[in-house]
Order: sequence, then structure tokens, then C-alpha cells
Amino acid sequence: MGEKREWDSGLMLDQGGKVAVVTGASSGLGFEIASTLAEKGARVIMAVRNKKKGDGASEKMRTRHPGAAVEVMQLDLADLASVRRFVESFKKRYSRLDLLINNAGVMAPPYGKTADGFELQFGTNHLGHFALTVLLIDMLKRVPGSRVVTVSSGAHAFGVLDFDDLNWEKRRYNKWQAYGDSKLANLYFTKELQRRLDEEGANALAVAAHPGWAATELQRHQSWLFLLNNFFAQSPGMGALPMLYAATAPDVHGGEYFGPDGMGEMRGYPVKVRSSKRSRDMALARRLWENSEKMTGIKW
Repeated sequence: MGEKREWDSGLMLDQGGKVAVVTGASSGLGFEIASTLAEKGARVIMAVRNKKKGDGASEKMRTRHPGAAVEVMQLDLADLASVRRFVESFKKRYSRLDLLINNAGVMAPPYGKTADGFELQFGTNHLGHFALTVLLIDMLKRVPGSRVVTVSSGAHAFGVLDFDDLNWEKRRYNKWQAYGDSKLANLYFTKELQRRLDEEGANALAVAAHPGWAATELQRHQSWLFLLNNFFAQSPGMGALPMLYAATAPDVHGGEYFGPDGMGEMRGYPVKVRSSKRSRDMALARRLWENSEKMTGIKW
């Protein structure tokens, strides 16, 4: 990169005065994202499924950054009632929202369903964040320059959505295919969200990012991944950089996608990357949005 310094949190602009919601902030990438935003002066809401674990993580964060403004709130993305409760409670406490980081997720668990009967990975990774974002969009639109950052994965490249069977009720379940599908959905969601914001003339950005191969709890269902982590994975702190770049760098544009600059985008410093050709199909992005509205009952 010549003389240009690789981007890390040391180059991040001050985030004082901003309010940020980070889903899945009690461990791994979410913890690192929330911690760095708090260190830079943002007020951070740690949206976590397990409140006790979240409280432990917020204590750790305050030890790391005394004076950090962090609050833990309960949010289960696999339950639309919980998403609605979170939004209601957030709107009572806060009058603005600058950053929404859709980070939480599950990866390749055995077949399961959410509280509303959706396949667990699609329901949590995509539909839960879809519902959360649409319910908070009025607050985001009120803040000029607000951003929604959704965490995808290199696995989106093998995703192919089957619109006749989004909940895997007709096919034999393939947990890795379902994971790739949910990560492809994250990119479609980002593209269509930006299109809708542009259409309304809203001064807000929808951006996606992926961490490369980072050692996190996401791999808890895969013992072999844990073993490989020792050889290939970068730290959660490094893995969080593409999301932090997407959330705060001044040269970011709507609909863009960021990941590590190393070989195969597995590790390294954040740069703009290209997603698969399939993920850039705007007709499919719109179709997914319409399906998501029907499935969740939550409309733009």
C-alpha cells in the first residue's frame, strides 16, 4: 500500500455524541466492535440474548475503558416479540440512533427453528436483523449520516436462496448451505435497504462487512474449526476492523462491502471488497425484502 498506513482503530475518528446499538455484543466480534466504539466516545447499547453474560462483558469493557458509556439490553433475534420489546424499550430511553451494527449470528448449528417457526440461521441472521432495522429505521433516518452495518461472510459466495423453501421444510437440511444462504441474505438486505433509503432521499448508509477468519464463539458447533483457529484465524480485534471501518470511515458509500485485505480475504486490514455476482442481483434483493415483510409482518 506504499506510504498509506493500514487502517486500524488508531485511525478511527472520535465518536463522541453518537449512540450505537451492537447486536451480539457480549463476546467475539460484537464485544470488540462495542468496546472500540465506546473507547472512541460513543454511547453503546449492547443488545444481547443473555443479559447475565452481557453484564459480565460490560464490566470487562468498563475495566478496559474506564468511563465507557455502555448499557446492556436484552434482545433475542430468534424471537420477533423480543425484537419488538427491545425497540419499544430503546425508543423510550433514547431520542437518537447513529449506528446500528447487525453483528449477532449463529453458524451451522443442527436444524432448529426460531420462536416464530423460521429456520434458525435464516431467522436469526437475516429475519431478526431485518425486523430490528425496519423497526428502528425512523430513528436512523432522523440522524444525518447514520449507518446500518450488517455482518456477512465469505460463505455468502455459496449461498443460493430457495424462495419456495426458505425455512428448509421441503429439502434435506444442509447446515452449511443454510449458513451461506443467510449470509447472502445479509447482502441482499443491505443492497435493498440502501436503494430504499436513496429513493426517499434519506441521508443514511447501509453497508456490509465481513471479518475474514476470526477466532470467535460463532464456531462453537464446529470442533474442527476450533482446532484450525490456532493456525489460520486472526484475533477478534482484527476481525472487527472491517465492521468498524464500515461504521465510521468517512470514505464509505452506501451498498459497499468491506473485508480483510489478505489472501482469500481471510485476514488482514480492512479494504473495500467485491461480493459474489449473485449477491448483486437487485431483483432477488427486492424479492427477498418482500418475502421478509410477509414472513415477519413488519413493513417498511
